Amino acid sequence: MYFKEGFTTKVTIKDIAKHVGVSAMTVSNVINKRSSKVSADTVTKIEKAIEELGYVPDYSARSLVSKKSKMIGVIIPQTETHKQFLLENPFYSEIVSGIESKLREKNYYMMLTGVDKDSNYLDVLINWNLDAAIILGIYQEGFYEQLKKINIPVLLIDSYINDGFFYNLGIDDLYGGYIATKYLIEKGHQDIAIITGHLKKEGVAEKRFLGYKKALDEAGIPFNINYVYADSVSYECGITAGQKIIEECQAVTAVFATADLIAAGAIASFHAADIKVPDDISIIGFDNLSISKMTYPLLTTVDQKIFEKGMKAANILMDTLKSSNSKIEKSVILDIEIIERNSVKNMKSKR
Repeated sequence: MYFKEGFTTKVTIKDIAKHVGVSAMTVSNVINKRSSKVSADTVTKIEKAIEELGYVPDYSARSLVSKKSKMIGVIIPQTETHKQFLLENPFYSEIVSGIESKLREKNYYMMLTGVDKDSNYLDVLINWNLDAAIILGIYQEGFYEQLKKINIPVLLIDSYINDGFFYNLGIDDLYGGYIATKYLIEKGHQDIAIITGHLKKEGVAEKRFLGYKKALDEAGIPFNINYVYADSVSYECGITAGQKIIEECQAVTAVFATADLIAAGAIASFHAADIKVPDDISIIGFDNLSISKMTYPLLTTVDQKIFEKGMKAANILMDTLKSSNSKIEKSVILDIEIIERNSVKNMKSKR
C-alpha cells in the first residue's frame, strides 16, 4: 500500500511495473504464473516489489475476465427448531475446517452462512456469484428443485435427496445406527434407550434411528417406544433426555446417542444424579468429535472422520470445476467404524 496524507492507495500492476522498470504485461505474467519468458532476475525483482509495496490481487476484476469468482459457498440450513449459533455444534466447526483447508490449498475461497428454516437458498447462491456450492443436511422439499436453476455444481453433504443433478457425499447412517446399537447388544445390554435429534423423514437422525431398530429386531429385543427421546442435536437435549431416563426408565442399562454432543449432555446429567458411567449406565455416541475425548469417562463412539469428510467435499468440487469428466462420482459413501473407549460396560464379563 502507498500512504499519502493519512490515506492508503491501492497498489496496482502499473505501480509494480514502474517500480521495477518493466512493462505491466511482464508483471501480469509473473503474477499469473506465466513467467516462462521472463528472466529469473526480473521475476525476483517483481516478487520483491510485490512484497515491499503490499500488492493485493484484485480477484473481483479477475472474475469478470475469467467468469470465475474462485468462491465456493458453504450453506448450513437451520433444519431444527432448536436455534444454535452457526458453529455452536462442533460437527459443523470440524467439517467446515476440513472444507476451508482444502479450498485454501487449491487457491479458492469459502463463503459461509447459516440459513433459517424456509429461507430462499436460491437468493443466497445468486447473490454470491459462486463457482460451486456445498449444502449440508437438506431434506427433499420444494426448495431443492430451485437449486437446479443455478448453473453451478452443487454438492449435498448428509442428504438423502436422490437426484442426479447433485453431487452427494455422506455415510450410511442406517448402518451407523445399527453397528452402534449392535455393539451395546454384544456387550450384554437389552434395555437400550436412544437419544436423537428430530426424526424427520429421510433425514440423518431417522436413518440412525432405523438402524437402532434394525439391531434390536435382529437380536430379538422388543422395540420400546418409551426408550426413544427425540428432540434436537444439542448438549441441552442430552441433559434433558438423560434426566428423563433417570426418572422414567430405571431399567435402561445403555444409551445410544446419535451425536457426541447429545452424549456429552447425557453424561453430564448422569454425573449430576450420581449415576456412574459405565458402571450404572453405558453410553455410545456418534461422530468422534474432539468432545468425545474430553468427557469422563472417554466416550465410545462411531467415527465418521469429519475433518477428512470436509476435505473430500472440497476435492469433489475442485474436480468438477477443473474437468467436465462425466466419470466423476456423483455419490460417495465414506466408511465408518466404532472407536472403543471407556463409556460402555461389558455386562457379560465375570463379576
